[in-house]
Amino acid sequence: MNQTEPSAEKQIASIVASAAKQPLLDAAFELWRWRYRLDSIEGRPTAEEVRVNRTLTPEQFSAKYRYERDHAHEGPMFDYLKRAHPHASDDAIRQAIITAVKFEGAAEAHFNWDGDFWDCIVRAVAQAAAQYPDFLDTTYRDARNNLAYYMK
Repeated sequence: MNQTEPSAEKQIASIVASAAKQPLLDAAFELWRWRYRLDSIEGRPTAEEVRVNRTLTPEQFSAKYRYERDHAHEGPMFDYLKRAHPHASDDAIRQAIITAVKFEGAAEAHFNWDGDFWDCIVRAVAQAAAQYPDFLDTTYRDARNNLAYYMK
């Protein structure tokens, strides 16, 4: 059986459609969680960007990573979220992306591997949730799973 993968447009449309079912803030977090997959589908990073990234020192790469997070609301994430919530104002979309990125960063910052791994994940996301209480419970669940994936 020879199955073909859906086109890039269909894959992106599917991710955006899933996010569209959620409130703006939660949609921003969902799309942010999928950023690496979305980048891959869209052909980012390019071969040239990969070549340049490989030449960066750890400090330079860290600065680049921070810059990308700090300016996520100015990049492709804005367009994805605008597609998911076309009636939201541009300012609301930017703020939702900024909040989603900061929430993820807070969960990562609160992670401290001191005891059972899953308990540490739950504790870190709970601490981040106290700072960012406006997400749905399903988003906090997704944040726990996301954090566990990256901290394993």
